[in-house]
Order: sequence, then C-alpha cells, then structure tokens
Amino acid sequence: MRSNQFLQLQLPALGEKNGVYGRNLKTYRNHPTKIITQPGIVMKVLRRKRIIPFIAYFLLLVLTMLNLANYRWTKEPQQCNLQMRSTPYQDRSDIRFLYRPSLAKKRQLVYVLTTWRSGSSFFGELFNQHPEVFFLYEPMWHIWQKLYPGDAVSLQGAARDMLSSLYRCDLSVFQLYNSPGGKNFTSLGLFGATLNKVICSYPLCSAYRKEVVGMVDDKVCKKCPQQSLRLLEEECLKYNTIVIKGVRVLDVNVLAPLMEDPSLDLKVIHLVRDPRAVANSRIKSRHGLIRENLQVVRSRDPKLRRIPFVDPGHKISKKDGADYHSVGAMEVICDRTYRSLRTALNPPSWLKGKYLAVRYEDLVENPIKMLRNVYQFANLSANLDIESFALNMTNGTSSSSKPFIVSARNATQAASAWRTVLSIQQIKQVEEYCHHAMAILGYERVRTAGEAKDLSKSLLTASKL
Repeated sequence: MRSNQFLQLQLPALGEKNGVYGRNLKTYRNHPTKIITQPGIVMKVLRRKRIIPFIAYFLLLVLTMLNLANYRWTKEPQQCNLQMRSTPYQDRSDIRFLYRPSLAKKRQLVYVLTTWRSGSSFFGELFNQHPEVFFLYEPMWHIWQKLYPGDAVSLQGAARDMLSSLYRCDLSVFQLYNSPGGKNFTSLGLFGATLNKVICSYPLCSAYRKEVVGMVDDKVCKKCPQQSLRLLEEECLKYNTIVIKGVRVLDVNVLAPLMEDPSLDLKVIHLVRDPRAVANSRIKSRHGLIRENLQVVRSRDPKLRRIPFVDPGHKISKKDGADYHSVGAMEVICDRTYRSLRTALNPPSWLKGKYLAVRYEDLVENPIKMLRNVYQFANLSANLDIESFALNMTNGTSSSSKPFIVSARNATQAASAWRTVLSIQQIKQVEEYCHHAMAILGYERVRTAGEAKDLSKSLLTASKL
C-alpha cells in the first residue's frame, strides 16, 4: 500500500542507549516525547512548513507599504510647532554632491571696480592689511598677458569667468593662462604675489604675520617658499571675506551674472578719480602701460569724431604718440565708467544695496571717515593700527619714482597735480571724452588754462550718487 512507503519514525525507549551514537537520549519529564508513527501527521507538519514562505512574503509586503507611507509623509508639508530645518533636494546622481563642502556661513565677497591710475593700489592695500581678508591683486592681468593683443572689451567675459572661480577659492583657473609646457603655477607666480600679506605670511611663509599691520617688502617675500595653488586654496577657505581689486573689468554690468548668483554674496566698491588726474598719471607711467593702452584703444569706436590731440603746426614726436594712446584710452574708460554710473543711478534689483562709489579725492581728504564707511559696507571692522596706517599713507612727504609702488605721500597734493602739468589741449580732450561721467561724479570742467592752474578754486562738487 502507498501509506506503507512512508518512513516509520521510531524513537528508542526513554533511558535506553542509542545504538548509533552510544549515548543516552535526553528526556524531558514535563514534556514527554511522542512517537510519531502515522504518516498523516507527517503530511500536516509539511503543509505547515509551506506556510512559512507565505508568511515571510506577507511581512515583506507590509514593510514595503509602511516604508512607502513614511516616504510620502516626509515629502508632504507638515504642520509642526517646532521649526524644521529644510535642505534643498540634491540628486545623488550628481557626483559633485560627494565633493561639495558644507558651507556654514556664506562668505562676503567684494570686488573693487576701478581703472588704472585711480589710487587703486593704495585703496587695495587697505584690504590687504586687514587680518580677516583674503586679498588678490589684479588676477586678470594673466588673461590680458596671455590673450594679447585682444582688445579690452572682448576680454570682459574671460575676466568675469575668472572671478567666478576665484570667489569660490578655485585657483586652478590660473593654469588656463599658463604658457604651453610651462611649470605649474605657484603662490609666487601670481601677479603681485610678493606684496600679498596672505602669501608672505604664516603659515605659507614665516616672513610676516597677517595680523600685524605693515607694508610687505617684496625683496623679503621673494625668498618665501613657492607653495602650490592647492595650499593657497586651503588658506583661502579659512577666510570669510574675499576682496579682489582689478582694473580690467570696465563696466559693473559685466558682473551682473555673478551678483545675481544666489551662491555668491558679491558687493562692488567703485573707486573713481577725476579723469584729468587719471590721464596725467597715465602719461607719467606710459612706459609701464604700453600694452594695456593699446588693448584699450583698440576698443574705441572708429566712427566717432575726435578733437585734435595737438595744436596745428606742431610736429608730432614719439612722446606725443605715447601720450596719444595714454589719453586716447580715456575715451573707452570714461564711456564704460558712464555706463556703470547710469546703472548705479537707477539700480536694478541685483545691484541694490550692493554698490558703493568712493571718490579718491574724498578718501585722501578724510581717510579715517572713508575707511570706516568702506569697511562697514564690506562688513568689516577697523582698528587703530589700520586707521593709523591709512592716515600715514596719505600724509607722507615722499614721492616714489615708481608709479605702481604704494608709499606714504601727500595724497591731496598729488590729486590736484594735473592742474599744473597738463596742457589746456589735453585737458579739453579728456573733458570731451569724460564730461558725462564727470557731471555725475561732481568734477567741474575748466574754461581756460588760468582757471585750471588756480589751485585756490576747488573743482569738486557733490556727487549725484
């Protein structure tokens, strides 16, 4: 019979020895073991074992439903008495998520918008000396050198892209403008590095301390070790304020994409100076600005009518040619300055509260007051050492023969030196180029050479900004 084919399960009597293992079987007096001899009971046990996978599947389904319900609860807005911290959703498929540092505090970013020979070296030094500022001096110089002889206007996009990287402490952008086959950039390879307090101070160099106010000797800093850009990036990330001074962004509107970027808290300080003083200083330092003058002059509109540079009958010399480019560049500079000023007079949303115009003449006339205003705008605090530094630098007696070196001098006297140096023809040419910007900034025009040389009469009025 079919039932006889089932294995008969027999257990030895309690207390008897097992013939196979030679040991006594355990006995449980409270739960005596029953001898299963009927095949029907075995089938019931096997059917019960089949229920186990079904129960496991059912529990898995329940857990899945609970998980889904919890996910929907977290995605829907919840009413809660406690304030919940919301974080923007980040797609994990974006590999940048793995390397993006968590920013506890957004950095204050400042760009000093100015032009050549506007007192910007001294003005930038006020930030270079501040112990809480990571300062960069003219980083876009590398662009103009690499892409020479590109005209000034065509290089504006490249300058903005470089700033976007530098404000994120990404200094690898300098490698784009390295010479083919050249060595990698180092800390001392950056333009103006030997006067930079961060590069020349601890921990990158033992020559100076960032918290001690005082000018850096470039001869001393040149002996500092050449650090990699990676180490300089790590130092940059330690600072909550990054200030970049540059003369190669000609118009504040170029910076609009950066100022609209919610990840960047960028402010602009527009340092301006009387265009006639700028032209005089450009002529004085014409040999150091030959390439820059040519790049700026190439951006001029060839269709505009221009007044003659020299009087009829005057024989043009090489000096006149150099002066022509120095003064002729003012046409482009003042045109772009006027565009910035028009935007500032009726500021769009991206510029409101983020723009400050500073006249160089006001800065040297009252350095302490202007320093405090500038620092307050940049969310910085001044101390007595920095205020004394600013006061001494604007009331010195020396005058450096090198036009790009910051030194203590009588800045008020230097600001009006153009009135006794420029010819009336040069003055008229600059005023023709710059009268729109001059009217907004409060610089009066002169009618005669005698009026220009009369230093008892001030040519400054209130600015419209």
